[in-house]
Amino acid sequence: MKNNGAAGFSRRVFIISDCMRGKTVLYWETDTEKKAGKRMTVVVKIGTSTIAHATGHLNIRHMESLVKVLSDLKNAGHRVVLVSSGAIGMGVGKLGLMKRPEDMPTKQAAAAVGQCELMYIYDKLFSEYNHVVAQILLTGSDVENDKRRANFENTMSRLLEMGALPIINENDTVATEEIAVGDNDSLGAIVACAIHADLLVLLSDIEGLYTADPHRDGAARLIPVVEAITPEVEALAGEKGSGLAVGGMATKLKAAKMAAAQGIDMVIANGAEPELLYDILEGKSVGTRFLGQGKGERK
Repeated sequence: MKNNGAAGFSRRVFIISDCMRGKTVLYWETDTEKKAGKRMTVVVKIGTSTIAHATGHLNIRHMESLVKVLSDLKNAGHRVVLVSSGAIGMGVGKLGLMKRPEDMPTKQAAAAVGQCELMYIYDKLFSEYNHVVAQILLTGSDVENDKRRANFENTMSRLLEMGALPIINENDTVATEEIAVGDNDSLGAIVACAIHADLLVLLSDIEGLYTADPHRDGAARLIPVVEAITPEVEALAGEKGSGLAVGGMATKLKAAKMAAAQGIDMVIANGAEPELLYDILEGKSVGTRFLGQGKGERK
């Protein structure tokens, strides 16, 4: 381990052996200082496993904590956008299904029921803190078509100007494989890029990116900062069927690439503790932070 000095922050560099490739992987632990009074535009993505129990019913404790923290961040002057999964899972619980459906029509039916339930709860909880929410449902074609994407960006801009808190999900009721974004990690990155956010946070059931699969390797270590997503970093996502792949690390790295290309930092953190968002916005070491490219050039 060695120390590197740089303007605005200090770095500690760790050297780790990549056993699979026989190469050395470098990653950085970075301490940043919060700029006094800085108000940020933040996109927070929350996964189904964080806001719902395995039964499909609402995880009241997690959801109430999340809404309380996001409301407080808005009170502090930050602009907040929430990308929320959970429509199908909530629909499963509401309809009393025994398990998540596998056929497309039943998935879409569950999404139709679950999205109503999801937004009802968000509206009720945020209203307790005097915040207005707005629902936006997207498909892949909405962001691929230039005119529709422009309409989305204009709507988002006006909602944020008016002080609303947009809640975004993929439109699972009509989305098919051909028009689906595919995952809400990518959707979070798309939204962050569209509104020129300062930060994207993925709250999930994993702590961050590890040096190995922590389900299989007791020596696996959490990587606090990634400066660039290299082939060596991508290899850490694990093969299909591994614990990390099941946790969606590959999609999270895809989202990190999209955000980083636009100069946006992205953080992966454990959604069971929404209070971590305070530390994340202050630049403290939480989970894994992927640094945006060319941030010094952004105004």
